[in-house]
Amino acid sequence: MNTFLKIYHLVSSVPKGKVTTYSVLARFIGTDPRVIGFALHANKDTDNVPCHRVINSKGKISEGFAFGGPNVQKKMLENEGVKFDRQEIVNLEKFGFFLFKT
Repeated sequence: MNTFLKIYHLVSSVPKGKVTTYSVLARFIGTDPRVIGFALHANKDTDNVPCHRVINSKGKISEGFAFGGPNVQKKMLENEGVKFDRQEIVNLEKFGFFLFKT
């Protein structure tokens, strides 16, 4: 299985109401977080690979979200029950879906 397919498989396992991070996925697969971003940007199957559930390790939405910008991603996450604080940060302790303990 190529790297992008591994990434898509992992991202598809993130449940509604949860998020994971580029760095968690990268460590799990053994690649650079930028590769995760490249793969998600290239994703054509958004119905089955919920790229909007991947955020940065600080709990923030990345500026370059491909599906309409950060405000669209935020709205998608909020519609799934993910909450943001006043600084637009997601509490990763509460909403994080980590594939392994860091």
